Amino acid sequence: MTLIGCVHELEKLEESVTGLRSQLDRAIDRQRRFAADVSHELRTPVAGLRAQLEEAQLNPGETDLNGLIDRALRDVDRLQAIITDLHLLAQLEASTTPSPRERVDLAELVQSVVSRRVDIRQVKLQLERGVVVSAVPAKISRALIELLDNAQRHAKRTVQVWVRRIDDTAEMAVADDGEGITLPDRERIFERFARLDEARCRDRGGTGLGLPIVRAVATAHQGTVGVEDSPIGGAAFVIHLPLADVSAPASPTPVPGGYDATSFTPSS
Repeated sequence: MTLIGCVHELEKLEESVTGLRSQLDRAIDRQRRFAADVSHELRTPVAGLRAQLEEAQLNPGETDLNGLIDRALRDVDRLQAIITDLHLLAQLEASTTPSPRERVDLAELVQSVVSRRVDIRQVKLQLERGVVVSAVPAKISRALIELLDNAQRHAKRTVQVWVRRIDDTAEMAVADDGEGITLPDRERIFERFARLDEARCRDRGGTGLGLPIVRAVATAHQGTVGVEDSPIGGAAFVIHLPLADVSAPASPTPVPGGYDATSFTPSS
């Protein structure tokens, strides 16, 4: 190799090292921010729990024991929920061994999940049969549960779920008729412990990790998730997954609930 060739190779190597260093710096910065966010999220319920117990210790005769226990248990429940979600998210993002997958009909999965829920908002289903993906059912179910929980927190009256085939892609979406999500926040909302200024904030019951879990599940299945305008007025969270068998014909069979699976409009 000529001297000029060696110089070119060294320049390429330097560029590669610089790129790797930049990626490492960004990863370290993300981990630092994440650690700070986790510390803040855990510190808040712990501080509240401690304050309640200290107040009871100082004024035992004036303490409503039942009220204290109820409040303390709520703080403990929040801590447990955050820790459980953090553990799941870490598993999803760090997993190097693929979990065994099955052929999953998304319409059947949605009906199974929704049938086990007791929700305060009406849930309308628009499901196309035969939309089959290769997936880990428990993980796809968890993503759907997170989206349903999110929609229930923010819907005014109605939550809508649909499943359909688009070319060689399966689409599963959960929509609500709430306030919606502005364009600048539609990516940020998938960050861990994301804070939004408008009404969609985790103070309404979430841990701040549900949507990151949904994205991690979609990514683990070679899919994507994003936010769109809801056809019923709020936000629609849409998951796209590769079909298990693109050669199988789509089924236009109407499904329970009074909806036509092909047109996605109420049947007459």
